[in-house]
Amino acid sequence: MALLTDDDLGSWDAGHIVRTMFPLLIGLCVIVLWAGISLNDADALLDQYGLLAIMVPAMIGMGGNLGSILSARLTTRLHLGTTTFDPTDRVLWANVAGVFALAATIFSTLAVGVWVIGQIVGTGLTLWQLVVISLGSGLAIAAVAVVASVVATYGSYRLGVDPDDTTIPIVTNVVDVFGMVIFLAVSRVVLVG
Repeated sequence: MALLTDDDLGSWDAGHIVRTMFPLLIGLCVIVLWAGISLNDADALLDQYGLLAIMVPAMIGMGGNLGSILSARLTTRLHLGTTTFDPTDRVLWANVAGVFALAATIFSTLAVGVWVIGQIVGTGLTLWQLVVISLGSGLAIAAVAVVASVVATYGSYRLGVDPDDTTIPIVTNVVDVFGMVIFLAVSRVVLVG
């Protein structure tokens, strides 16, 4: 794959970037409302298990961060001409494995940290419940982040839009929405049955 030029990915002009991004950001704002509605629908669960409310921002934020890391790596490789989006691309799979390794580490640590807070404030969630909720939903959120990163990067490139402008807003919003839904669903399965 040859190096990409400004003609391949549009202009670095601020006006061009704003014209390209404004409709995308409006659409993403509408989509992310779903995450807020999902959180609002979970009031009873979050009231009953207050430690889950502590986990929400970390789960969603870290999922978006993981997707942003992968997106940045993919777009850099794209600009350098070293990305082929080939399923046999070993570097791509190494980056994906790195995202999952980070997710496993971060979300396991989150579970332990929230459990320690629970021990201090005296709540009834066990370490095992928190690990299953955090690690289960965290790895699922990481999978969503990986898919969103690859699709957003490749789709932006194919549409002739600079992936540096589009991937991180797309990935973070997609992860916010699906991350909230996944986290609440896993929490309900583990705690309610």
